Amino acid sequence: MSVTVSEHLAAAPIRERSPWLEAGTSVLSYLRRNSTLIYGLVLLLLLLLFVVIGSMLVDVKNARALSVRPLQEPSDRYWLGSDKQGRDIFALMVVGTPLTLRIGLIAGFLGVGIGATVAFVAAYYGGWFDAVTRIVVDTALTVPGLMVLIIIVVSIKTTLSPDQMALVIASLAWLTPARVIRAQVLTIRERSYVQLATLSGVSGPEVIFKELLPNLLPYLVAALVTAVSGAILASIGLEVLGLGALDSPTLGMTLYWVNYSAAIINGWWWWWVPPIVVIVLLFMGLFLLTIGLDEFANPRLRRHI
Repeated sequence: MSVTVSEHLAAAPIRERSPWLEAGTSVLSYLRRNSTLIYGLVLLLLLLLFVVIGSMLVDVKNARALSVRPLQEPSDRYWLGSDKQGRDIFALMVVGTPLTLRIGLIAGFLGVGIGATVAFVAAYYGGWFDAVTRIVVDTALTVPGLMVLIIIVVSIKTTLSPDQMALVIASLAWLTPARVIRAQVLTIRERSYVQLATLSGVSGPEVIFKELLPNLLPYLVAALVTAVSGAILASIGLEVLGLGALDSPTLGMTLYWVNYSAAIINGWWWWWVPPIVVIVLLFMGLFLLTIGLDEFANPRLRRHI
């Protein structure tokens, strides 16, 4: 008895596409549409490659004071020259770029973590805790943050390491995430699936972790990038004012010594151009990344895949 082609195809098992493959295809398709996100990632990747490759090409110990001859112009020996303290500028950038980014990451993660926790609890449970949180956050955000940080650092009366600087910045970095995330939680809390979970007897922490948190995860990532950018800007501002560790090779302290030694007036351009270029690229990458993630997190701006 012969079997037709149609019957053979009907009897053959249907191979379904893997959900992970479909998800990966969707992500790649979206990334092609979201060029802003791609540009931000490329800039940050270039800085990462600069640090990784640079650490293989230069002795990072030359980022310390009195390691090389001072005030040497760029040459075959010193690719970006040296500063008045006798530090190789190239080694200084290789060491200082990740150190500055580390301050931003520590402060950003702590700020978003604390702010998100306060926002979820306050917005979901409401009551006196929500009222107190709203008053504290709204009041604190009216005060210039840099001025408060300067007062805190001066009051400590000790030289702050990069990690300590990050903790000080994190003490204020949670305010903005707490405010904006609280507004998002208040909106999602009124949706039907959250109300259904609450009426079904699901506990508050379970509703927060299983219903609210997954839906706000893209928004939290965008808030994290914004917090990291703000923390880096705050750390550079404090360090330029001389409130960081004087021997720290961060980008902010490099600019402090540029200002202290009047490098611009004296024409030592190779001293101040590299840190400014790195800072501009870093902030451009984070800014473009923030815009791209905001489009992904905000349904009104999101372009369908």
